[in-house]
Amino acid sequence: MSGTTTPGGGTSAAGATAGPAGPSDGDRLAGPDANGRYDDRDHERFALVPAAYVMLRRSGADGSPEVLLQLRQNTGYRDGHWACAAAGHVEAGESVLTAAVREAREELGVTVDPADLRPLTVLHRGEPGGPAIEQRVDFFFETTTWQGTPAIQEPGKAAGLAWFRPDALPDPVVPHEATVLAALSARESGGPEVPRVLALGF
Repeated sequence: MSGTTTPGGGTSAAGATAGPAGPSDGDRLAGPDANGRYDDRDHERFALVPAAYVMLRRSGADGSPEVLLQLRQNTGYRDGHWACAAAGHVEAGESVLTAAVREAREELGVTVDPADLRPLTVLHRGEPGGPAIEQRVDFFFETTTWQGTPAIQEPGKAAGLAWFRPDALPDPVVPHEATVLAALSARESGGPEVPRVLALGF
């Protein structure tokens, strides 16, 4: 059907009148961005907090698959727990792939090519009864290729760094990461692939 585009973004048939596609001027708050798509309320609405996780993988001395974990300390979150050796929040203006590469460099001192990052799973998690900011989306990657030797780069935040078989993990492991590692262990034992999307805490 032919039509014309109205200044508000709506399309009208010939001879018909269409209103704007978005909120009316009366509904908008002061301070829209340059293209008029967003107003101040959009910055107050619920938003997920994204994070990137990089699981370095290798074959151990006996040929068994291993994953590199770090022991958290002085972070204020799950200190004393083992966790993915490189992980952190996606920062403003960067993609999750850029964040993954950055975290591997900052926490382990290794260089990872984004092309060598294999998507493992996406974990959507929440904290029942918690604030909206406690609803997160975690992007897990695995890789067997990197440049450099993994080593602790932030000794104030990591008390240890070690390789483990997914079916012989240390205790304790950060709970939501343990969920992903359990799925990884099942895959390595001949079970199903790690689900592409996991949900936890709902």
